[in-house]
Amino acid sequence: QDRDSIARDMEVVFNYFPILRERADQDAGLLSGGQQQMLAIGRALMGRPKLLLLDEPSMGLAPLLVEEVFNVVKALKREGMTIILAEQNAFAALALADRGYVLETGEITLTGKGQDLIKNEKVRAAYLGM
Repeated sequence: QDRDSIARDMEVVFNYFPILRERADQDAGLLSGGQQQMLAIGRALMGRPKLLLLDEPSMGLAPLLVEEVFNVVKALKREGMTIILAEQNAFAALALADRGYVLETGEITLTGKGQDLIKNEKVRAAYLGM
C-alpha cells in the first residue's frame, strides 16, 4: 500500500476510535486494556478484510468501552462487512447477529436468527439472566 492509502485507512480507524488519534504517539503497551482492544480491531481493519473474526472483544472491558466496541461492530456490519463474533456477552452479540449459534461444552445446541434466539426461553434463562 502507498502512503496515501495507509493515511486514508488510518483516518477510517481514527473515525471509529477517536481515542486512538489522541494516543497515536503513545506506545501500545501503555494504552488501557480497552484502548488496546480498539487498537487490535483497528490494526485488523487496516488490512481491509472481507471477513473480520472477533474473539471476545468485550472481555475485561468497562461497560462504556463494551458499548463503544459494539457500536463499531454494528457500524462495520451496516457497511456490509462479514463478521464472525465469538462472545460471552450473549445479549449484545445476539442483538446484532444475523445468525447465532449457542455452544455448550463445545457442542452447538441452538442456532437461529439472533433476534429469535434472544426471544428463546432457554437462551433467556441460561444466558441472558431473564
